[in-house]
Amino acid sequence: MAKFFFSNLWIFFKKNFVMFAAFFAALVTCFIIPMDREYLEYFDLKTLSCLFCVLCVVCALKNIKFFYILAKKIVSVFRNAKMCILVLVYITFIGSMLIANDMALLTFLPLGFFVLKSTGKEHYMAFTFIMQNIAANLGGMLTPFGNPQNLYLYSKFNIPTLEFMSIMLLPFLVAVALITLCCLAFIPAEPLYVEEERVELPKDKTVVYLVLFAISILIVFRGIPYWVGLLIIPIAIFFLDRKALCMVDYPLLLTFVFFFVFSGNMARIDAVRELFSALLEKNTLIFSAASCQFISNVPSAILLSQFTDNYADLLVGVNIGGTGTLIASLASLITFSEYTRHNPGKTGYYIVRFSVFNFAFLIILAIVTSIF
Repeated sequence: MAKFFFSNLWIFFKKNFVMFAAFFAALVTCFIIPMDREYLEYFDLKTLSCLFCVLCVVCALKNIKFFYILAKKIVSVFRNAKMCILVLVYITFIGSMLIANDMALLTFLPLGFFVLKSTGKEHYMAFTFIMQNIAANLGGMLTPFGNPQNLYLYSKFNIPTLEFMSIMLLPFLVAVALITLCCLAFIPAEPLYVEEERVELPKDKTVVYLVLFAISILIVFRGIPYWVGLLIIPIAIFFLDRKALCMVDYPLLLTFVFFFVFSGNMARIDAVRELFSALLEKNTLIFSAASCQFISNVPSAILLSQFTDNYADLLVGVNIGGTGTLIASLASLITFSEYTRHNPGKTGYYIVRFSVFNFAFLIILAIVTSIF
């Protein structure tokens, strides 16, 4: 019995390594910054609520085979691996511009999984997920609502919308070119086949779930208060599909909570604040991108905006800085969690490939944006 318990505990630890790492990082900073009332200000309840609501709806859609049917449609139209993966990445890229990077990943990573699984091409899953992740982080940088840090900086500095988009246009175009080149270069145009299986969507549930998903999006656009969605969506899912509530990735939610504590405490350490202030004077773009590698792009945007008025370079820096390390963007944790859930024994393999592609994107984008 004890052996069985510890074996399952080890499997749980490996599957949720980032959550435990975030927990210990937060715990260490708690000894430096003792708990007080300011801790309550660390947590972005809107982000956590949106994340929970979308996870609920996505799990419910999975259970009615919504993504499986959509995946079959993509395969039937494009018919080869290169084009199918390119389309998946483009969908994620465009989705991040409209519904924010984290929700784009929550929506389209399951679609990528079903396309690859149903065609027997699971060996392309790491590459596909990594490209979808990069597409989500970089696609969202063009619009004020595409990434959480954009919303913050757009509001704090009162940046005109057209100026905002003009600042981000060059890195956006470079990102499109790099993503397209990678998909065309690394995936062969081998044919895809999917077994014919007649599956019909339950119309009533499908309509309800899509309406619930629309509510989640409206929360992002502040059309609906997050607490309203937090009441409506879980209650509706409870009566329609209780299993979906059990399938929600709660360790991912806890990972976000722990990172909020870690980044909030880091921002209150005088030595950290003084260091960032000095570095920003030298090169705002490079050092804001570098800071993302250690405390993530959203906390970096919040922290560094206190020390510079150069919002153009800061904006570019914290957006391209979303590539790089696994914690450079919290959206990357969504991808990592989804991949390791399907491939628990390939954590190291994924991290190595993730790092190679992400740092390559970061270096190229940093050079291009610095020169021009």
